[in-house]
Amino acid sequence: MNTVNKLVSVISWLITLLAPLGLIGLSVRLLLTPQYTYLEYQRPGFPADEYGFTTEDRLHWGPYGINYLLNSDGISYLADLRFNDDTPLFSSRELSHMEDVKGVTQGFLQIWYLDLSVLILLGLIAWRAGWSSAFRLGLRRGGWLTLALAATVGLIATLGASGSGDVFWQFFSDFHGLFFKGTTWLFSYSDTLIRLYPLQFWVDTVLYIGLLTAAASLALVFGLRERSK
Repeated sequence: MNTVNKLVSVISWLITLLAPLGLIGLSVRLLLTPQYTYLEYQRPGFPADEYGFTTEDRLHWGPYGINYLLNSDGISYLADLRFNDDTPLFSSRELSHMEDVKGVTQGFLQIWYLDLSVLILLGLIAWRAGWSSAFRLGLRRGGWLTLALAATVGLIATLGASGSGDVFWQFFSDFHGLFFKGTTWLFSYSDTLIRLYPLQFWVDTVLYIGLLTAAASLALVFGLRERSK
């Protein structure tokens, strides 16, 4: 194997490692929209809020949190929200957590955009340099790798949806422990964040991310197969 072929092989494996983030990030971004909250709140079986939020209340207030994570506004975007009796929608502790979540979310999206940019650039180079087969092979391997990750995440979410809450809660807790300090992400059931985004919201979200990622991975694995001549 000459130097050029070795370099192409290394780049192909780099593509394999970059592909999972690209696919998972795509699934996350598809769900990171106000439209997703509309669908989730109105799906049959979504748990009611025992503290008084109706479905209409959730449909009104829920998208604000998603919009805040994506826009360039400061925390006043959420801090200025008021109930009808003029009390703040979110407590100072909830607002502090949302600032942290926004930092994590926008940091993740920036990394995802960079990942996609690198993949597109490598794809263009592969096309121009004549090693498109190695590029497609890297993507296909990345699809298989992502399928394994999606299956694991999907299993965790399915266990949560089927009542094995301890498994999902441990996953949920460990995930938050990676990005947030101490117990800053824990709230009372009566807090607005929990009323708008209860645990079932996150169980469903993780499950959908797993399913969307698996579908995209399968598209890579079987859509980029070499055609027999």
